[in-house]
Amino acid sequence: MEFERLARIISEVLNLDRGEIRPESDLMEDFGADSLDVYQIIIGVEEELQAELSAEEAEKVRTVQDILVLADRAIG
Repeated sequence: MEFERLARIISEVLNLDRGEIRPESDLMEDFGADSLDVYQIIIGVEEELQAELSAEEAEKVRTVQDILVLADRAIG
């Protein structure tokens, strides 16, 4: 998955400017996201990719890069 596509999803869910989002950003610490926000981001990624992400791995997501890796595995 391209970073820009993911940044768009994150910015919509968390109401952020895309420029604030970096691969190393921690969703919870840097943006104040909660588990529901992360779940909504994961759902957005699944819809964008038309692929199901591993629920077990999705529970471990902390950073933007974690989601990129997870998405790449799903479409891999």
